Amino acid sequence: MLALKLAYKNLLGAGLRTWLNVSVLSLAFVLIIFYNAMIDGWNRQGRNDTQDWEIGQGQYWHPKYDRYDVFSYLDAHQKISSGEQDLVDKGLLVPQLVQQATIYPQGRMHSVLLRGIPASQSILKLPTAQLQSLDGEVKGLIGRRMAKATKLNKGDRVLLRWRDKNGTFDALNVLIVDVFKCDVANVDNGQIYLGYSVMQDMMGYDNEASLLVSGTETGMELNNWLYQSPDVLLKDLDDLINSERISGMIMQMILLMIALLAIFDTQILSIFRRKKEIGTYIALGLTRQQVVAIFTIEGAFHSVLAAILGATYGVPLFVWINTVGISFGNADMGITIAEKIYPYYSLPLVFGTILLVLVSSTIVSFIPARKISRMKPNDALKGKG
Repeated sequence: MLALKLAYKNLLGAGLRTWLNVSVLSLAFVLIIFYNAMIDGWNRQGRNDTQDWEIGQGQYWHPKYDRYDVFSYLDAHQKISSGEQDLVDKGLLVPQLVQQATIYPQGRMHSVLLRGIPASQSILKLPTAQLQSLDGEVKGLIGRRMAKATKLNKGDRVLLRWRDKNGTFDALNVLIVDVFKCDVANVDNGQIYLGYSVMQDMMGYDNEASLLVSGTETGMELNNWLYQSPDVLLKDLDDLINSERISGMIMQMILLMIALLAIFDTQILSIFRRKKEIGTYIALGLTRQQVVAIFTIEGAFHSVLAAILGATYGVPLFVWINTVGISFGNADMGITIAEKIYPYYSLPLVFGTILLVLVSSTIVSFIPARKISRMKPNDALKGKG
């Protein structure tokens, strides 16, 4: 307790020098928490949006299906069994048939992926209800990225050409019934969504699918289908997030090192100028280890004051940002990212950052304070040593 009281009084007695160090350290506190909270918020939003719009609670792939290989789509389909059809009818699975095709908007050629999906499905957020065709016209859905690339709008008709199961080319006009807005680039980049039964007739198939989207978290086993968990399907997003964390850590460490360097220099200056005070402590009966502890605690107190100061202006700032979000506009980066990111401030993030700064400031305060243990009391009282 004596060391704590002396360290606290000495720290406040240093005046402006202390508050300059505390201000820099508090800025490091706030920026580290904010950057990591923004990455966590992006990760949470990206994962939720991808599951809501594309992958559900996992997918079952045909053994030959490879989402990165368009040449695999032609053979990657199989008939849905009666048991699997029961799960589809109960709304637990959504079948999708994926095939390559070509459209000709305004006379231009554009390669696309056709995705046949039931209009009655409710697992994914896609507005598939509009694919209901009562007038015999083939209706299609596209996303805003696809609409921008092809210059198609709601109500337009576009010529579609595809190859059926026999390898015969066929063509027809598709009515674009809606242009949906989605933050998941993979959902609408080069994709046209048609009614599942319509696409079956176009391809000449009998209730066949390339993949099944699951609406449950059970990960049940289905014969002749390869289950892909959400973690597997979200690996690309996780890798992107982790790369952003690594690049952010470099900036955070530089900022933290600047703040810790200021504390280190302050401690060295304090020991140099306060030799008589150190000698007095030793003459009064304090051990060298106790004197070292006083100076070490002084340095550690910087992080405590920095946490208090950072909370004073950081908490209102975080609350405001979490209310309005961080806008990225309508820029299409080709990745899953919302127009507004809302940072996610978790308790492990906050307390982990506080612990990191506290331990770091204690270490850099102890390093110069070790010199005290080699001082001779007589020399210290004379201001030498």
